[in-house]
Amino acid sequence: MDQPLPRTRLYCDQSLVADRPVRLDPSATHRLKSVLRLKQGDGLRVFNAEHGEWLCQLAELGKKHVIVMPRRQIRAPEPAADALWLLFAPLKKDAMDVLIEKAVELGVDRLLPTITAHTDVARVNATRLPAQAIAAAEQSERLSVPPIEAPARLADRTEGWPADRPLIVCAEAGPAKPIADLARAFAGGPAAIMIGPEGGLAKSELDALGKLPFSHAAGLGPRVLRAETAAIAALAIWQSVAGADQSLAGADKQRPPFRS
Repeated sequence: MDQPLPRTRLYCDQSLVADRPVRLDPSATHRLKSVLRLKQGDGLRVFNAEHGEWLCQLAELGKKHVIVMPRRQIRAPEPAADALWLLFAPLKKDAMDVLIEKAVELGVDRLLPTITAHTDVARVNATRLPAQAIAAAEQSERLSVPPIEAPARLADRTEGWPADRPLIVCAEAGPAKPIADLARAFAGGPAAIMIGPEGGLAKSELDALGKLPFSHAAGLGPRVLRAETAAIAALAIWQSVAGADQSLAGADKQRPPFRS
């Protein structure tokens, strides 16, 4: 019987080749030594989109460095995915962390912070948020870590928008189709979902979006949702109906159980 895979799973942007040692960065060193308390000889999984996922062994455990040794590939690299984008107004720290984490877990391929009329937070932490995305990819068995683009204004986002990618705008007011209906209509193709700020999109913004041929207003039900809750709900519905999430297509069947 095959041995279960190690629970510890770590993203690494370096080349992964059998029996070629990899020196990990200081943050990974701290996590493995002080948080997970691994010991020399312990097994772990290391991955990235370019080289796939590898079963590795902790070869050296120094005071300020860790070296792992890739032993065998357990999951091949996957074609780059760009199926689902998420446009969102930057939020305050805790809400933003939740949004990034859950968007990555739900298979978003590109994260696009978008400044709207009612956006309260205009800056994006260029260090913390990518780290959140990496942690979520490690948790959710993804190989890829979606890029987080620099913030841009809504008008700049929609200018030059690709005609073959419908923009699903989760609208708080006005006529809208249930998002599940739109997911069925556009299943199998690229798409983008847009969530407004806590104060909602301005009427002028909704009017302007409504005139764009690629924009479609979507409803999430009668309740007023927080922005991060709306993003999670919209993505979960879209992925369950449209089946756009291919991030686990080649995953090994020996997956650890859900983690808390």
